[in-house]
Amino acid sequence: MEQYRGEAVTIVRAEDHTFELNEDVLHSVLMKNDIKDKKIVVVSVAGAFRKGKSFLLNFMLRYLESQGQSDWLGDEQEPLKGFSWRGGSERDTTGILIWNKVFPLTLPSGEEIAVLLMDTQGAFDSNSTVKECATVFALSTMLSSIQVYNLSSNIQEDDLQHLELFTEYGRLAMEGNDDKPFQKLMFLVRDWSFPYEAEFGKDGGQRILDRRLEISEKQHPQLQQLRKHIRSCFKEVECFLMPHPGFEVATSPAFDGRLADIRKEFIKHLQDFIQLLLSPENVIPKQIGGRDITAKDIINYFKVYVDIFKGGELPEPKSMLNATAEANNLSAAANSKDYYNAEMEKVCGGDRPYVNHQTLQRMHFEIRQSALAKFSETKKMGSEDLVHTFKEKLVKEIDEMYESFVRFNDGKQMAHAVRTPATLLFIIFICYINSTFLQMIGLEAFAVSINLFMVVAVVALALWGYSRFTGEAQHIGIFIDDLVNVVLNNFIFPSQKQIAQALLRGAENATSEKPPENLQSPGELHKNLHRRVK
Repeated sequence: MEQYRGEAVTIVRAEDHTFELNEDVLHSVLMKNDIKDKKIVVVSVAGAFRKGKSFLLNFMLRYLESQGQSDWLGDEQEPLKGFSWRGGSERDTTGILIWNKVFPLTLPSGEEIAVLLMDTQGAFDSNSTVKECATVFALSTMLSSIQVYNLSSNIQEDDLQHLELFTEYGRLAMEGNDDKPFQKLMFLVRDWSFPYEAEFGKDGGQRILDRRLEISEKQHPQLQQLRKHIRSCFKEVECFLMPHPGFEVATSPAFDGRLADIRKEFIKHLQDFIQLLLSPENVIPKQIGGRDITAKDIINYFKVYVDIFKGGELPEPKSMLNATAEANNLSAAANSKDYYNAEMEKVCGGDRPYVNHQTLQRMHFEIRQSALAKFSETKKMGSEDLVHTFKEKLVKEIDEMYESFVRFNDGKQMAHAVRTPATLLFIIFICYINSTFLQMIGLEAFAVSINLFMVVAVVALALWGYSRFTGEAQHIGIFIDDLVNVVLNNFIFPSQKQIAQALLRGAENATSEKPPENLQSPGELHKNLHRRVK
């Protein structure tokens, strides 16, 4: 009976533009007794779709199954099996898959570790959003110890820009303290067509990589930052140039991976590449935060990382990192300004009384500090210089908002300086007139009651003046303002309305009355006087 070889299983499903972790499958692979406590090497291949990632992984599978024997490539007529792959232009892999058999590997030190192979959904197909591509690549980079970036023909500027975006997305999710959060990045350039510039293999690849990542003063700052970012994210960055596998591989629909149909030159460099990645001398066990990770440990990281991307805490990545970073920082700054405005409205908004300058300034500093803390706590993309620029701009805009609050607060002091004291002085005057009149006609008891109201009004005026012009005891000033509003709305304004209505009725009555019947007109009066003189 043929020994069970294993199969590719989906651990992260991509459905309806969301990702779900198949935790049961992950447990079944990594929690076996002979595996779970061993250090683990995670080798992942990522890049654009239909560029031969699964095809490459199946040769890695052959190497690990043969335990590194010299004839690990096998028979020339044996079809290539393992991870699902096929020719054509349509994507074949979705989500993230692993081989459900973990391979033991003995290091030169004698320690036995485990090797896990990971396949990823290709980026930039017609069914995936930028966020999905970023998420798959970020998860792959975060969880692997060796990340193979599978490229076609050359290392182009857009390849570097996409790498910057995807790795920044992963770095943002990890929030690690490591200067370099990821371990090894291997640029694999397939179908390299310029061996006269750089030879196939690692050495030629390193020369091309050094040229592409070179930083010069003539470059635009954005291009310089991109290259610094890539170097700062990975502890090791290497490149390998591969020749074309042959037209039979590229054009024949019947090609099934037989070595006999592949160019010998490709096979030779394929052997070198696989050895470079997976030989005991070259493998890199997975580390996070400087600590070696075992097979059972990495399950928790799978769960945490997938939950982060599901939870919507991260910003939506756009086409390139800088645009995303700018929008992300603008959003964080806007939220901080909204917080500052809302909190200051509680202190000296339209329905609040005047606040003295010392108190207002103290509250401004406290709320501004909280707003800046919110900005700093928000997950942001981009370089430290970019974040610092937005923070400085945020401080300036908050200080400008404070100046507006100061002017509004000062205007409030002037507006309230008329209504409440004028009403209280009017009440005091009325009480004084009525008290004097009642004393003159001998109603002393009623005069004392009115004097009591007058004293209350005087005390209220004094307390209100202290509250308004010092900014202290604001609750007392608010209470007096509210009391004055009650008096105005329920007594003074209605009384004025009634008096105005009475005067209006009197005027109407006066104009509508007829003159007396015996009242003579001026002409008749003149005739009568003339007759009497005669």
